[in-house]
Amino acid sequence: MGEPRVVHVEVNGQRYPIRSALDPGYVQELAAYVDRKMHVAFDSAPSSDALGLAILAALNIADEYFRARDSQQQVDG
Repeated sequence: MGEPRVVHVEVNGQRYPIRSALDPGYVQELAAYVDRKMHVAFDSAPSSDALGLAILAALNIADEYFRARDSQQQVDG
């Protein structure tokens, strides 16, 4: 990883400066993924506020992570 720098990303219509040593393109990819998850959350709960949508998106992302982790543990035995 290189020196930390500021990468400007947009999630749910808001711009955020993210300070990271990660590749800027990768940070943009992460932000785009979170943005898509926010839109999915909005589709399932359109009356939620931004915080509620963020929590729903975070829960969906955590579920994906846990399922992938559990699946990998089964493969590894």
